[in-house]
Amino acid sequence: MTNPRQNNTSIFVTGIKFKNSGKIYDFKSNGLHLRVGDRCIVETDRGLEFGIVAIARKKVPVDLIQRPLKSVVRKATEDDMRQVDKNEILEREAFAMCQNRIQEREIPMKLVRVEFSFDAQKATFYFTADGRVDFRELVKDLAHHFKIKIEMKQIGLRDEAKILGGCGPCGRNLCCTCFLKDFEPVSIKMAKDQNLALNPVKISGVCGRLMCCLTYEHETYKDLQKKLPKTGNIVDTKDGKGRIIQVNILQKTALVELEDGKKINVDLKEFS
Repeated sequence: MTNPRQNNTSIFVTGIKFKNSGKIYDFKSNGLHLRVGDRCIVETDRGLEFGIVAIARKKVPVDLIQRPLKSVVRKATEDDMRQVDKNEILEREAFAMCQNRIQEREIPMKLVRVEFSFDAQKATFYFTADGRVDFRELVKDLAHHFKIKIEMKQIGLRDEAKILGGCGPCGRNLCCTCFLKDFEPVSIKMAKDQNLALNPVKISGVCGRLMCCLTYEHETYKDLQKKLPKTGNIVDTKDGKGRIIQVNILQKTALVELEDGKKINVDLKEFS
């Protein structure tokens, strides 16, 4: 008996981005030939939404798809783009109004962005705050004015940076805005393992949190450290015995303090 899946073991999938965020979501291409940069309308749990193709369609084995995928409905038409432009105007209007109401009611929150659904029947207001905020009266004001469903969503400082964008200390656009899909935990130990100066200004991003890029090479540093002598080890050098006080992983050298107090740089090959 023929397995019905043998004739359809893979499907075409397209990667779609929303609102220029770094996260990319997979959608069934639905027979459409989409290229990177194409604008389209997709089916989501919240209804139809506008998105931009970030990854051109590709064949993906059905077995690798972990959850049912929604579909790309169509390439964006002129009417769709007019609706997008209209929504952007509504978003600016809603932002200004909400900002005024926050100030009038002296609510301890900072408005970050407003997003309207494609059909303009729902608006999501993203904000930051130090703790829980009572925004019930604010929601009533907004719902009364716009006559649509209002959602208030509290986000963290990293999410705020991702939404607003900006330039990192490296001079490039923020990783979270460009390509990062999810935020990974970052710890001060990662900076220590990479022998970075533990100056908060130098190892923090524009969000005020530790820079996400500290995670990129951390595993490589950990693997290299396993093969290197540790700080505090007593070693023999051509100038006599000494104690390792610092190891430069990339240059593969160690700073050694000799018994007479003199400090010298030693190539790690000498210890092997």
